[in-house]
Amino acid sequence: MVPMVALGRVRLHYEERGAGTPVLGVHGSPGSAALWQDAARDLGRHGRCITYDRRGFGRSPLPDGTSALDLDDHVDDALALLDALAARPAVVVGRSTGGLVALALALREPEAVLGLALLEPTVVTLDRVASAWTTRQRERVFAAEAAEPGSAARAVVVDALGEGVWEAWPSQVRDVLTRSSAAVLAEARGEGLDLSPKPLVVDPDALAALPMPVLLVSGEDSPTPLRAVVARLATAMPDAMSFVVPGGHLIDPAHPEILAFVDRLTV
Repeated sequence: MVPMVALGRVRLHYEERGAGTPVLGVHGSPGSAALWQDAARDLGRHGRCITYDRRGFGRSPLPDGTSALDLDDHVDDALALLDALAARPAVVVGRSTGGLVALALALREPEAVLGLALLEPTVVTLDRVASAWTTRQRERVFAAEAAEPGSAARAVVVDALGEGVWEAWPSQVRDVLTRSSAAVLAEARGEGLDLSPKPLVVDPDALAALPMPVLLVSGEDSPTPLRAVVARLATAMPDAMSFVVPGGHLIDPAHPEILAFVDRLTV
């Protein structure tokens, strides 16, 4: 039986591994807990790892009649999931758009977050080049979907990771991501997310005032705009730890440095 939690009209698929201090993993767009299987297994050796499919992705259906998804919707879901599983406070690990969700969660309810690991979070309004890059990406997503229905998710992946990454994934993974195209489009019609017409604008003072430990991670081969966002965050959050890992945007959520960060908060 697939573990699901009902949060009003929203039903979220989630998975748990390990025990101890909760560690919440938040995937990107498109994405799924399925892409975190190996990382979740490793994180589960360092705490109670909870991964889930965000609303509209993977095995978490998009509620009927949904045409737009906002950043606030995803933050609401993450907080409600933590409450439903009695998992506050948690170390929150977010990758890409999931990092944006994690950061927004920490800004809204800092007491729910024990520590924050942000893997190239798409806080694109912090950098002019990144903001322009995601505006063009949004246009390409809608153009791709118009030319070939169901291709919005693929367009995002190819733009951020390259054609080779998409083709190298097993067909089952590509199928899961392709089915999330409706959610990708809903996010692009909503507010607050990186592909939204009005992405989140963050107050640098609010970033600096976050009380929990923060880890910032970027990939040395990632698109320049995404690395620029991490650099802006590091400037705004002078107490945050930061490091660069080999490879591109698909950063391993169980990289040894991230596991060490989790360990410092779960002992």
